[in-house]
Amino acid sequence: MEEYVPGQFFRRELPCIEKVLALVDEPIDCIVIDGHVSLGESQAPGLGAKLWEKLNGSIPVIGVAKSAYLGNPEEAKLFRGQSTRPLFISAKGMTLEEAKQRIQQMRGKYRLPDILKLVDQMSHGY
Repeated sequence: MEEYVPGQFFRRELPCIEKVLALVDEPIDCIVIDGHVSLGESQAPGLGAKLWEKLNGSIPVIGVAKSAYLGNPEEAKLFRGQSTRPLFISAKGMTLEEAKQRIQQMRGKYRLPDILKLVDQMSHGY
């Protein structure tokens, strides 16, 4: 596994996501990743954009990041539950507003939707 390099997170994570997706037989209507789709004001491609490109734009990708990337637009912020700390949402294959609505509607009363918290916890065990 490659080391983390700011703005190059996809180099380490994309091969893992591709392996998991190869195991899925059911149709996928959207993929939610823990990270950014687009990076900062320039909207440089992040992990989510690289995944979307790899899938030939056939499946929308939503990025849910717990930390800001320098230059994140203000409209990327999403506040869930009673949290005063935002999540940072970005997307390819759907509008930012649609992506934010989907994340806002996910189950869980705290900042991070329950399923994303569970996946985060599970991934730290490996």
